Amino acid sequence: MNWLISALFTICALASADILIKLTAGKVSNSLALLFYGSCTFLAGLGWVVADLLRKEKFFAQPLGIVTAIGVGIAFASVTFGLYMTYAKAPISIASPTIRIGAIVLVSLVGVFFLKEKASLLYLVGIILAISGIALMVFDSLKVS
Repeated sequence: MNWLISALFTICALASADILIKLTAGKVSNSLALLFYGSCTFLAGLGWVVADLLRKEKFFAQPLGIVTAIGVGIAFASVTFGLYMTYAKAPISIASPTIRIGAIVLVSLVGVFFLKEKASLLYLVGIILAISGIALMVFDSLKVS
């Protein structure tokens, strides 16, 4: 149950980020907005490292861990860029769930097929419902009045 508290915090942070990106889109150039995002992320990481140094925490870094951590940075920078581009042109009420649920489905399928995680009949029904939900929202937003 401990992970649920972290998950709820992350849900709130992610929702806040989406809302703030929507409010920012079109008011700051995308490259400048990404620079602001990256600066905040850098400063947060630097602060955490300094705090660990002050607590005399031990650091470690395996080569694969370094490469994948850099990949995370590239991926989140790409996500931020994509969100600015999307939210400047689409309603957040359609775009955000489409992006988030689409990513959830993709990650879930990678977990099952490549990481060999278990999938049940209920899991399969959930994936089908998630894809159906995305399709319904997107098709509804595309219909011409």
